[in-house]
Amino acid sequence: MALANILRDAARAEALPRFRRLDASMVSTKTEAIDLVTEADIATENVIKARIAEWMPEALFVGEESVAADPALLGRLATADLAVVVDPIDGTANYAAGLPLFACMAAVVSGGETIAGIIYDPMGDDWMMAERGSGAWLRRSDGEAVRLQVAAPLPLAQMVGCASVSYIPEAVRAGVLANLAKVRVVSNFRCAGHEYRTLVSGHAQFGCWNKLMPWDHLAGTLMSQEAGAYAARLDGGPYLPHHVDGGLLVAVDKASWEELRREVFVF
Repeated sequence: MALANILRDAARAEALPRFRRLDASMVSTKTEAIDLVTEADIATENVIKARIAEWMPEALFVGEESVAADPALLGRLATADLAVVVDPIDGTANYAAGLPLFACMAAVVSGGETIAGIIYDPMGDDWMMAERGSGAWLRRSDGEAVRLQVAAPLPLAQMVGCASVSYIPEAVRAGVLANLAKVRVVSNFRCAGHEYRTLVSGHAQFGCWNKLMPWDHLAGTLMSQEAGAYAARLDGGPYLPHHVDGGLLVAVDKASWEELRREVFVF
C-alpha cells in the first residue's frame, strides 16, 4: 500500500485543491488542442516523484510530465532493472473541464515486465490494484478489499466497451466507427484509468486503444489480466512496457478478443 498512499497523498495535496479552480494561465497545450497539461499535473507528479525517490531510490522514475520535459527518458524504460511509471492526472482534459472523471496511476516495471499497477480515483477515494499473480482488487480507504473479476462474455451484438478512436489512422477511422455499430454500447471516457476500471469491475466486455503510452496502459492491462481478461496488441503479440504503438485490445476472453479484432477493429 505504500505506492497507493503516495498517489493518494499527492492527489489530495495538489490535484483536488485545484479541481474546478483552474484559470487559463494554469492550462497549456502540448502537442495539439486535445493534449493538455495543467499546473496540477506538474505539481502532482513532482510530489509523487519526490516521495518515490525517498522510498525506492534505485528505481527509474518515468512520469508523463517528466517525459514531456525529457523525451529520452522513455527510451530507458526497456532496459531498466526497476522503474515506476506514473500518470499524475489521467484524463487531464476532463479535469481541466471540471468533469470528475480522472485518475492517478502508477505501474512498477521490473526486467521489462509490469509487476504491479494501481489506479487511484481521487473523487471516489479508492484504488484498483494488482500484483502479477495475485489477482486484481478494489481497495477502499477504510481498508475493505474486494477481489475483481471481468464480466462473462456476450455475443458481439450485446457487448459493451470502450474505444478511443482519435489516434486510429484517419484512412481507416471511418470504417472502425462504422464497425462499432455491431456492438451494443461503446464509450470513450477520455480517461484510460476509468475505462480500465469499468472493464475490470465487470461492467464492460472490451477496451481498445491505438496510442500506447506506458503511463496510460501498464497498470490497467496488468489489472485486466489479473481479473481474467485477455490482452494483446492488434498483431496478436503481447503488450510490453516499451511499446508505444501497435494498438491494444483487451477483452473478457480470447474468443471475444478474436471476434472484436475480426469484426470491429479492422485496421
